[in-house]
Amino acid sequence: MSTVEGTLLAHVTHTDDTHSLLTKASGGCLVRIEQFEPATFRFTDDTGRAAGTAGAGTFIRSWQLSLRTERGRRLLLTRRGHLSTEWQLTETDPHRSPAPEVLGRVTVSTHDVWIGLQQYLVETSAGLDAAERRTVIASVVCLHLLRRPPDSSSAPA
Repeated sequence: MSTVEGTLLAHVTHTDDTHSLLTKASGGCLVRIEQFEPATFRFTDDTGRAAGTAGAGTFIRSWQLSLRTERGRRLLLTRRGHLSTEWQLTETDPHRSPAPEVLGRVTVSTHDVWIGLQQYLVETSAGLDAAERRTVIASVVCLHLLRRPPDSSSAPA
C-alpha cells in the first residue's frame, strides 16, 4: 500500500487461505485479518485485541461490505452496481436512504487483468478517527480477497 505519490505505507502478506497481515512499511503490525466462511472477516491488532470486522452478504459479486470498528461504529462500503468501480463509505445504506453522508470512497482500477493486479485508491473524510481508518483500510484488503479471480491467492493488491 502506498500514497498516490508512491510513498510506501504498508505491506499486505497473505499467510495462508484464511489469514492476512497488514504491516507498516517499517515492519510493525497494523492489523491481522482472519477470514471466516467465504465473506466474513475479523481484524485484530498486534496484541490480539478485536480491531473491527467486515462482512458481505454473498461471496461472489458482493456489492456491500458491512464494517464494524473496534469501538462498535457501523459503516457500510457500498457500490451502486456490479460494474461500478467506486465504493462509498457511509453509515446508512445508500440503496435504502436518500443521499447519506459520504465518509469516504474506494476507487478500484485494474492494471493487469492477466495476473489480477488491481489498484485501490482510498479517500476518507476527517470525520473518521485513526482506528476507523484502519478498519476501512483492512476492509479494502477484504474487497481484494473477495474480488480476485478464483485460484489467484497470490495475486497482489
